[in-house]
Amino acid sequence: MSAPEVPLRLPATERRRQLLDVALDAFSAGGFHGTSMDDIAAAAGVTKPVLYQHFGSKRALYVELLDVVGGQLMGVIAKAAAEAHGPHRQVEAGFRAYFRHVERHEGAFGLLFGGGTKRDAGFAEQVRLVEGAIAELIATFIAAELPAAQNLTLAHGIVGMAEATCRHWLRARAAGETTASADQLADQLAELAWAGLRGVGPH
Repeated sequence: MSAPEVPLRLPATERRRQLLDVALDAFSAGGFHGTSMDDIAAAAGVTKPVLYQHFGSKRALYVELLDVVGGQLMGVIAKAAAEAHGPHRQVEAGFRAYFRHVERHEGAFGLLFGGGTKRDAGFAEQVRLVEGAIAELIATFIAAELPAAQNLTLAHGIVGMAEATCRHWLRARAAGETTASADQLADQLAELAWAGLRGVGPH
């Protein structure tokens, strides 16, 4: 008879990262209320006390997960824009990075911008902080001579446009109603945003 399998001991940082990855899959499939800490612990191959050693509650785990996936999204946009030359190319690169990331990580996008998250005041506030951070980043790409507050308002509009377009695109793609690629859609949206920004003056 073979010896029982012993769970792999991971360093604390690696274990925490693994638990977040497992929790992302679990919450994406079952939602916050439909997923228990028992579910996440079982999927991760750990005991529930181990899970609670890393996260004090299911809500704390979910909030940290929102922060992590939001930071990852902002990170890919920032990296792509930093490698582009000039505001126009930065806008294009930012949209491409956004749509490619969403395509590869649909679960993370749904977790961050899904309706369930926005119906909870605490989670909605966390998402608002993520959206605000992305908008502040995008505001730096706007080349128009505008007051800072107006720049930031326009940047929030661009964030909302990208988010809504992504939701529609993912639904349409799942239903077989579109074959548009992430890059094609991103380029169309980038041109729309850039044309609009060029026509905006200070108010």
